[in-house]
Amino acid sequence: TAGVVGKLIDPYSPQVLLHVSAGLSLLTACITALCLWGLEKDGDPATVVAPSTERLQKQNFKEAFQEVWAEPAARTFTVFVFMSMLAYSAQDLILEPFAGAVHGFTPGQTTQLSGWHHMGVLIGMLAVAGAGSRWVAGRLGSVQAWMVGGCLVSALATLGLVSSAVSVDWPLKANVVFLGVANGAFSIAAIATMMRLAGEGGPGREGTRMGLWGAAQAAAFGLGGLLGTAASDLAHAVLGEQRTAYAAVFGMQALMFAVSAAVASRLRAGPAQRQRLRLDGPVLLKGGSSS
Repeated sequence: TAGVVGKLIDPYSPQVLLHVSAGLSLLTACITALCLWGLEKDGDPATVVAPSTERLQKQNFKEAFQEVWAEPAARTFTVFVFMSMLAYSAQDLILEPFAGAVHGFTPGQTTQLSGWHHMGVLIGMLAVAGAGSRWVAGRLGSVQAWMVGGCLVSALATLGLVSSAVSVDWPLKANVVFLGVANGAFSIAAIATMMRLAGEGGPGREGTRMGLWGAAQAAAFGLGGLLGTAASDLAHAVLGEQRTAYAAVFGMQALMFAVSAAVASRLRAGPAQRQRLRLDGPVLLKGGSSS
């Protein structure tokens, strides 16, 4: 959609932007409603709930949260999700203004730049999915190695954005695609880890663990956009020069990716964490057990 919208809003005017964004919003809302149609069915009243399940259902949220938070792996993974998604979204709202202010991109071109980034994310996800297929599984590293490596390469790619802030000759579009590939790689590896960890630490808490990680991701996405723009405004005010200001924000983002890699490396403990990358086997379905 970013590529199509980028074409449609050039030559730019606020009226054209309003019409295109309203049409896109309506289209995506309809697609979402269609995807959710019939998702939830009425439960069978004859279903008998086991006593242990009934007890877990009656347990309040605070007790359930404390029980999950006490698990070292779940707690460490929550921190990783928050930090990595914070770094992921920090440049989300400043990349387009940066491309326009420093590299002279038009509004349509900056919108398409986001499309290039998401294209890279898709390529990275597909690459990890291919590496985890049954034909090559076990020969291209563990899930955790892809998480750590993806975060480190993301940090390297973000340092490339720092260089692009200093030199206008820097290949910005290629750098953004490279960043997207690294982001997609660690994201899909994190999803695989999440599916495995959800079944560990005892039964009956899978939903609470997934909810905890989902909340961490959502909070990080919202906070990342806020911190990224706030840091950009602060850097502009303090440094008084836009190139240096953008470079400082991208440098902060690279540091967050490096910290995320360090946190992910702490998930090494335990045999389940050393599982070879396999995205089509029971590792995703049975809490890390393999046949």
